[in-house]
Amino acid sequence: MNIITYIITIAIVIIIAKIFVVPLKKIIKLILNSIIGGVLIYIINLIGGSFGFHIGLNIFTSIFVRSFRCTRSNFVSDN
Repeated sequence: MNIITYIITIAIVIIIAKIFVVPLKKIIKLILNSIIGGVLIYIINLIGGSFGFHIGLNIFTSIFVRSFRCTRSNFVSDN
């Protein structure tokens, strides 16, 4: 009877792990993108400070800066 309990427990743990892996990856990606966005805003503020340009550094702007990226194909035209 103990072997059946162990097998069922392992199966439940595997099912729960598969359910939570995808959201966890998205949360980690969001956190890393926010950190990179914050660093980019900080660099822009360092450079733009001498010109009177400033972007507020908070979690929303750092997520926006990193998630609102343009690919090279947006800038290259076929003309």
